[in-house]
Amino acid sequence: MECCSAGLKANTHLTHVGINGFLGEKKMGSSGRDLGVQFLKKNSRFEKKTRKFKPGSGVAFSVLTSDFNQHALKEPLTLHSSLLEIPKAEPKSVAAIILGGGAGTRLFPLTSKRAKPAVPIGGCYRLIDVPMSNCINSGIRKIFILTQFNSFSLNRHLARTYNFGDGVNFADGFVEVLAATQTPGEAGKRWFQGTADAVRQFIWVFEDAKHKNIEHVVILSGDHLYRMDYMDFVQKHIDTNADATVSCVPMDDSRASDYGLMKIDSTGRIVHFAEKPKGPNLEAMQVDTTLLGLSDQEAMKCPYIASMGVYVFRTDVLLQLLKSKFPSCNDFGSEIIPSAVREYNIQAYLFNDYWEDIGTIKSFFDANLALTEQPPKFEFYDPKTPFFTSARFLPPTKVEQCRIVDSIISHGCFLRECSIQHSIVGVRSRLEMGVELQDTMMMGADYYQTESEIASRLAEERCPLVLA
Repeated sequence: MECCSAGLKANTHLTHVGINGFLGEKKMGSSGRDLGVQFLKKNSRFEKKTRKFKPGSGVAFSVLTSDFNQHALKEPLTLHSSLLEIPKAEPKSVAAIILGGGAGTRLFPLTSKRAKPAVPIGGCYRLIDVPMSNCINSGIRKIFILTQFNSFSLNRHLARTYNFGDGVNFADGFVEVLAATQTPGEAGKRWFQGTADAVRQFIWVFEDAKHKNIEHVVILSGDHLYRMDYMDFVQKHIDTNADATVSCVPMDDSRASDYGLMKIDSTGRIVHFAEKPKGPNLEAMQVDTTLLGLSDQEAMKCPYIASMGVYVFRTDVLLQLLKSKFPSCNDFGSEIIPSAVREYNIQAYLFNDYWEDIGTIKSFFDANLALTEQPPKFEFYDPKTPFFTSARFLPPTKVEQCRIVDSIISHGCFLRECSIQHSIVGVRSRLEMGVELQDTMMMGADYYQTESEIASRLAEERCPLVLA
């Protein structure tokens, strides 16, 4: 007796397909080619899945034999969605880890006294507000932040903004800062050696019984600018039965060597990954990006697929990779992912929207001024997915006889008879008569200076916090 097994999804019509009389749904791939009917071969992985199958879990498995009476079906049989449902990602089963970043030498002097995620952006926000707000808007309420370098400013901002009492109310969720620390033993004397090592040093948190319901872990960077629904990301991860999924964007030649690059097959699985390749190794990573849905012209402009440094792992796979498979690997991008693609199902997720890595002074400056463009490529304000930040309780900005064009003015500013064009003015800024700002990023101030303090600094030939 010949038989095969198939997984059928909701609203599937059973029709005659092929010469062997198999009844099933004819599926089309994203590129338009016929994928046919996918047969599940008998192997250890399939046997493991069937042993775990429970009635009512949302997937039906059927066995059709060669003596099945095809003519018995006078009309097509439809399996309705009430019987078969695609597994849906649940925010309660997802935790997020936000990486606080390293020393941030490429952003110096902005990082001389603060971590990269604590650097101001857009006038009144901090970079950490981007992944934090994306998590909140995605429904993810279990959030960990790993910190190490210059973390005081970052910790203070997190405590003031994201807490259970005075700030945003997360109901049954939490925001926990996991600071680098030394523990007993030789290995415990080391600080974080990389992104993967940082997570590994706190892996006991995810092995704790109170976090046993966390099925997926999203790993995020604290120095990117973008708006993303992480649950769409997790849903794709679940739909493809991936062990891990890497979010990616098309990339041009000018910046490709700054990112991890990948090659994928027709199913979206990553088959090769190289971290920041140079020279011939960079050219070898060129691919036909029309596979991602780009037009021929766009594909010629962006022949690379770059990693965003945003990942989602199945929790059991993450623990396995860090503890047993690659216990000496310290970085996700340069070590864990390139090694894991050989044995694991690592999928690529195309993020088709604005994304910028704020890793250098140039990218920081360009990304800020891009916010003033009309129309802007990115906006912090969106009524459905707002970005949160610390409530400073500053007065509204006061403007007297000023000329302001394509600019952003933050809270608590005093502007008098000045000209501002294509610029950002940070909180508590004071611009007096005759000041002209153009193509400028003005960071703002932490406090107001009194008239006597201003006069004292001028007498000492030091610059006051007032532009005049």
